[in-house]
Amino acid sequence: MEFIKQHKYPLIIITIVLSFLAFFYYSNSMKEEIDHELDKVLLQNNEENIEEDIENPAIEMSSEIVIDVKGAVIKPDVYVMESGDRIHHVIEKAGGLTADANQLSINLAALLEDGMVVYVPKQGEEENIAASSPIITSSSDSTKINVNKATSEELQTLSGIGPSKAEAIISYRNESGPFKTEEDLLKVSGIGQKTFEKLKENITVK
Repeated sequence: MEFIKQHKYPLIIITIVLSFLAFFYYSNSMKEEIDHELDKVLLQNNEENIEEDIENPAIEMSSEIVIDVKGAVIKPDVYVMESGDRIHHVIEKAGGLTADANQLSINLAALLEDGMVVYVPKQGEEENIAASSPIITSSSDSTKINVNKATSEELQTLSGIGPSKAEAIISYRNESGPFKTEEDLLKVSGIGQKTFEKLKENITVK
């Protein structure tokens, strides 16, 4: 007892230090155990994700599209292409153009769209390349031309539209995509407000 009394404070300090060391050791042990268990859970989840990916492979970013190729090509047929392909790609797949093909009438750089009909006219034949067969919709008071689908001949039935403006509409459509509104027709070179006013009641983009 006398020893304890004489060394009371040092013993208290030693006890505190030992308690702190024990707590520190216990905390580290618990942390290591928690980290170990967490690593096991993460590894298990990762393995499950890998197995799920193997069982259910992700859909490829590039989707397939179906194109109907007609006219002056070596092998007219329906072809499966990739999204992002252009008209020249599907023509190459169709064996290329025939000797009498009118290459100047089509835009080889235009993007393909699913369900598109690519028609390559022969020399001297009327132009006819559109996203699909031209669609003409009827309203209660007039017959409207769909400027996103119409051929050159159909566009020329509109007031103020001749061969050159019809070609400009088709070129713009192939290069920039379909018209979203009737007013987008004003973006076509050669079509001003006066021309648009004459034909706006006879056109549609749907």
